[in-house]
Amino acid sequence: MIEILLLFFHIYKSMVVQIEASWKKLLSEEFEKPYFWEIKSFLKSEIEAGKIIYPKPAHIFNAFSHCPVNTLKVVILGQDPYHGEWQAHGLSFSVQDGVKHPPSLRNIFQEIGNEYPRFQVPESGNLLKWADQWILLLNSILTVEKSLPASHAKIGWGNFTDAVIEKISEEQEDIIFVLWGNFARSKKVLINTKKHHILESPHPSPFSAHQGFYGNDHFKQINEILREQGEEEIQW
Repeated sequence: MIEILLLFFHIYKSMVVQIEASWKKLLSEEFEKPYFWEIKSFLKSEIEAGKIIYPKPAHIFNAFSHCPVNTLKVVILGQDPYHGEWQAHGLSFSVQDGVKHPPSLRNIFQEIGNEYPRFQVPESGNLLKWADQWILLLNSILTVEKSLPASHAKIGWGNFTDAVIEKISEEQEDIIFVLWGNFARSKKVLINTKKHHILESPHPSPFSAHQGFYGNDHFKQINEILREQGEEEIQW
């Protein structure tokens, strides 16, 4: 009962507490819209019913707690969080320290190694290092029920993250949007391609990595674009 009450507090009272100030300002209108209140109500009812939801409430908005809006350079768009225990922590494709690398993340590391032969696969699959280098690791859906992939795909998160993409597109310039797979590519319509850079390829999933993810050279291309802009390159 205590645990449920604590979760209720985090979700219903303080869902946005960990968001960095510039993101709070940018997204303040979204937090007050009816669909967002419906998301909170849904999560509250699911937890009260004993459902296990990932990531933990304190990590739901983790992507927005590291990279201020005005320092943003890259957006890597995922679909929904990992649905296994201890995996999801609010950063797309990332897992918490000590967790086995999921297949898609292994393929991502393999592609980095193909592009940068000196790259060494890190022991941890936690991509916080990337988030601290101006990368927004954004899932389109921010929560999921344990062991049920895409279970929260229709609760309203798409409205929120579409708004995030649109606001970034409208208010920033020269952002590199990385769209892997058909789902991520469907978000291209939200981006002003005259102002921003789009990198597209198949998804790093084992089902599609050999169909064009391997060899896409996206990690080199990101650094080439940053170098041309006079920005520091990402240390993958």
